[in-house]
Amino acid sequence: MSENKITFLIQCHDSKGIISKVTTFFYEEGFNILSCQQFTDNIQESYFMRISLDAQDLKYSRKELIFKFAEVADALNLQWRVHFTSDKENVAVLASKTTHCLFDILEKHGEGKLQCNIPLIISNHESLKYVADQFGIPFHYLPIDSENWIAQQEKILNLMTEYQIDLIVMARFMRILSSEFISAYQEKIINIHHAFLPAFQGANPYRRAYERGVKMIGATAHYATDDLDEGPIIEQDVERVSHASTPASLAQIGSDIERKVLSKAVKYHLDHRIIVTGNRTIVFPETED
Repeated sequence: MSENKITFLIQCHDSKGIISKVTTFFYEEGFNILSCQQFTDNIQESYFMRISLDAQDLKYSRKELIFKFAEVADALNLQWRVHFTSDKENVAVLASKTTHCLFDILEKHGEGKLQCNIPLIISNHESLKYVADQFGIPFHYLPIDSENWIAQQEKILNLMTEYQIDLIVMARFMRILSSEFISAYQEKIINIHHAFLPAFQGANPYRRAYERGVKMIGATAHYATDDLDEGPIIEQDVERVSHASTPASLAQIGSDIERKVLSKAVKYHLDHRIIVTGNRTIVFPETED
């Protein structure tokens, strides 16, 4: 797998000849196309493309590449973004008491499965400091209550600026962010919650799921928006359970699903595989590029 790539994410109204004109541009500029994925939404009449190039073929500046492609994009009325894998994103992880999602993100980062920097962990509980210490990551303890939450969000935002954060991962951070906070990081905050919400909102969801006798539980990772737990969905998974399941076993199964779903969503974001359209996402699957 090439470690030095240029990735373009493109969306537009569907029409004939788009893929030919885009790929011809890159061919004429001397690029080796590592992968080209596309999706046509016939209902919305929209077209989406993810194209990955070998960055070693870039013979001039990034600025010139962007300028040249912008001319093609303007002619085709494309919405587009470009990403360079050599630019690793800075990721802040927010967590409350539980550790399963936090540990999984940090372990996968340490193993090189998440291509990013994690310069800080923020929690409203000091009990998570040992996790940050274990991985050698600066830990910021910000106790939160109903009276200081607005002020503490300002401190968090200041930390985001100080560490030049590109992505915020809410690894079971049990606080609702303000509209102002979310607007500052649109499509850059990933949250995880139980897939069976909102049926079991509030405290003790697994106890309530047990009492209801559910036969399936799961988890959902999504971008945070002003509408609580209703942002664009990135990844989901479920597992069947039975009448023999207890609240404790449901919680254990749910925790395993949550950590897998969250880390997948974070990887998709970091690998630039997601295009948000309305309140939906187009997530291009992993390839061998």
